[in-house]
Amino acid sequence: MGCSWALAALVLGFLVVAVHGSEPWLNQTQVYSTNANSGSNGVFVGITLIQSAAAKGAVCLDGSLPGYHLHRGFGSGANSWLVNLEGGGWCNDVKSCVFRKSSRRGSSNHMESQLQFTGIMSNRPEENPDFYNWNRVKVRYCDGGSFTGDGADASAGLYFRGQRIWQAAMDDLMAQGMRYANQALLSGCSAGGVSTILHCDEFRGLFSGSTNVKCLADAGMFLDFVDVSGQREMRDFFNGIVRLQGSGRSLPRSCTSRMDKTSCFFPQNVVPNIQTPTFILNTAYDVWQLQQSVAPKRADPQGLWRGCRMNHASCNSNQLQFLQGFRNQMLDAVRGFSGARQNGLFINSCFAHCQSERQDTWYAGDSPRLGNKRIAEAVGDWFFDRADAKYTDCAYPCDGTCHHLTFRGDY
Repeated sequence: MGCSWALAALVLGFLVVAVHGSEPWLNQTQVYSTNANSGSNGVFVGITLIQSAAAKGAVCLDGSLPGYHLHRGFGSGANSWLVNLEGGGWCNDVKSCVFRKSSRRGSSNHMESQLQFTGIMSNRPEENPDFYNWNRVKVRYCDGGSFTGDGADASAGLYFRGQRIWQAAMDDLMAQGMRYANQALLSGCSAGGVSTILHCDEFRGLFSGSTNVKCLADAGMFLDFVDVSGQREMRDFFNGIVRLQGSGRSLPRSCTSRMDKTSCFFPQNVVPNIQTPTFILNTAYDVWQLQQSVAPKRADPQGLWRGCRMNHASCNSNQLQFLQGFRNQMLDAVRGFSGARQNGLFINSCFAHCQSERQDTWYAGDSPRLGNKRIAEAVGDWFFDRADAKYTDCAYPCDGTCHHLTFRGDY
C-alpha cells in the first residue's frame, strides 16, 4: 500500500488534467504542476530556507531545512498577511516516507528554487482582486503529516517534525513583520487544507485580539467514509500517519478531549469546535477521494469503478447514486459549521480537487460560480464581511460552470 499511496500523494499536490470534458491526459508516470495552463501571469517567488530551524529540530523528512516563499505586500496590503500551507498528500508508513524523502515533498534539497504564485496567491488585481497586494507566503510541505508530527525513525533516517516546522515557520514569519499584521488569513488546499483546519486556532493565537484572523480550507474535507467494499480506507491511512508520526500530541485538544486521535485527524471532527472564523471550499465529488478512498483500486478488484474513477461521465446510475451518498455525508459534515454566522461555505457539485490556487477556478471569466459568485468573490465577501457567503450547490449534474478533472491511466 505504501508506494501506491505515496505516488497518489505526490500526484495530489501538483495535479492538472483536462477540464471541460476535453481529452484527458494523466497517467501513472506523468505528473504536471497545478500552475500549468492556468492562464496566470503571477509572479515567480524564490525560496527562503529557515536557517534557525535546525537548532529547533524542525527539519524535513530527510533532515534538510524547511522553507517558504514570501512575496511582500504593498500599498493598502502592506500589513496584511496570507499564509498558505502547501499540500501534497501524506506518508503513513516507513516505506512510503522513505520514498517521499527523496522528493520535494520530503526534502528541501529537491524543492524548486522558485514557484509561480497563482490564484489566491497571485500579485495581479485582475487575477486576485482582494489579496493581490498582501504579504503572501507559501510554506513548503516536507513532513508528510500535515505539519503535525513529532518523532523520528533513526534506523530509516526519517524525521517526523511537522509540528516543529509549523512553529519554526510561524516564528520566522512573525520576525519578518507578520507580528504587525492588522489582518491575516491562513489557507491551504488538499493536505494543506487539512493542515489549515488542524492549525487554525493555533494560528489565531499568534496575534493580538485586534488582528482580524480567519482561515480558508480548500479541498480539505477528507471524510471518514465507507468505501465501495465496505472498508474505511481513509481511516486506516490516517491511523497510520498518527501512529507513525506521533501526531496525536499536536491535534486540537477540543477534539482529542472527546474522540480518539485518528478521528481528530479528520477535519469533519475538528470544524465543529473551531473558534476562528473559517471558510470551507470543497467539491461535493472530490476526485482525489473518489480515486483513493471512495472507490480505490484495492476495493475494486474487478475494475468495475475504473472508468468512473477516471472520468465522471463514465459513471453508471448505481455509481452516481453511491456518489450522491458521499455528497450527502459531505453536506452533513458541514451542516453545524455552516450555521455559525462567522463561517463561510462554497460546496460546488464538481468532480475536481483544489480550486483556490488554480487561476481558472479561482478568478477567471469562466470560473465556477454559485449564486453568480466566483470563488474569489465569495471568499472576499466572507473575509471582509461584505455579504453572507454560504453557498451549497444542487446535486450533479446541475452545475454547468464546473471545471471537471478527468484522467488517463489508473493509478
